[in-house]
Amino acid sequence: MQQSEYVGVVASNGKSRSHLTPLDQEARAYLPTAEAAPHLGRAPQTLRKWACHELGPLRPRRVNGRLAWAVADIRRVMGV
Repeated sequence: MQQSEYVGVVASNGKSRSHLTPLDQEARAYLPTAEAAPHLGRAPQTLRKWACHELGPLRPRRVNGRLAWAVADIRRVMGV
C-alpha cells in the first residue's frame, strides 16, 4: 500500500485540516509547526526540540512567541 503525502493535521487555529498543501503549491512563506512537521516526516515536538536546542536541519523564526518555519528551507531540506 502506498502512503499518501496528504495527512491530517491540526492547524494553528486549532481546527483540523484534512490535507496539506503540497510544498510546490504552498503560497505562504512560513508554516506553523503543526503544518511543517508532516512535510518533514517528523512529529511537531521534534521540530520544537530542534528550535529549543538549536539543532536539526532547519532554524525557525519566532513570531510573537510562536515558531514559523520557512517554506523555502523545508523545500531545500526535502529536495523539492
